[in-house]
Amino acid sequence: MEESAQEQPAEEFKPKSGFRYGCYLFVKRSFDIFASFLAIVLLSWLILICILVKWLEDFHNPIYVSKRVGKNGKIFKFYKIRTMCPNAEAMKQRLIDEGLNEADGPAFKMKNDPRITKVGKVFRKLSLDELPQLFNILNGSMSVVGPRPPIPSEVEQYTEYQRHRLDVKGGLLCLWQIQKNRNAIGFDEWVRLDLEYIQKQSVWLDLKIIFKGAFMVIFDRSGE
Repeated sequence: MEESAQEQPAEEFKPKSGFRYGCYLFVKRSFDIFASFLAIVLLSWLILICILVKWLEDFHNPIYVSKRVGKNGKIFKFYKIRTMCPNAEAMKQRLIDEGLNEADGPAFKMKNDPRITKVGKVFRKLSLDELPQLFNILNGSMSVVGPRPPIPSEVEQYTEYQRHRLDVKGGLLCLWQIQKNRNAIGFDEWVRLDLEYIQKQSVWLDLKIIFKGAFMVIFDRSGE
């Protein structure tokens, strides 16, 4: 029987290293700085409009700040435009207690999450809620491409093998996000894709994920 990503031993995973990998990381960070700074300059008007629209919806803080786990387990502040109701965290625990979590593994996911507001649904459909993460990329806590950064409570449930997701910086885009019907992918497969990316990292793979991710945001709704 084939082992799941959750069950595989940690020693089977060998992250990249060496001089060539160091050069790749230098190019990757240089691109992160250039791309995030340019995007902030060009899209600052859109970010401000989204913040205003969200504030007008319920008159609560439109910026959602949460703790996420980054490279090597380092905790950092993660920024998004809020897409849920103000009491979303309390509602999440109630939904978990009622057995409504549709995801396997430590993650929480519902197809029709009642916490998401009308404006939030539009922002998520267009990925506008992710724009503030450009500042995370600029300050070095995230990268344009990498595994999506998890919350601390999820990491507490990781196996040693799954913790290899934290061997690199979390990203705005990842290999999981460019899959067809990505929301139907289970947690083990999600981890497998993240670790596949970590082992195969290259400039060309990053560019593929960036361009395919942009295409899917604009044209492809199959992952919804």
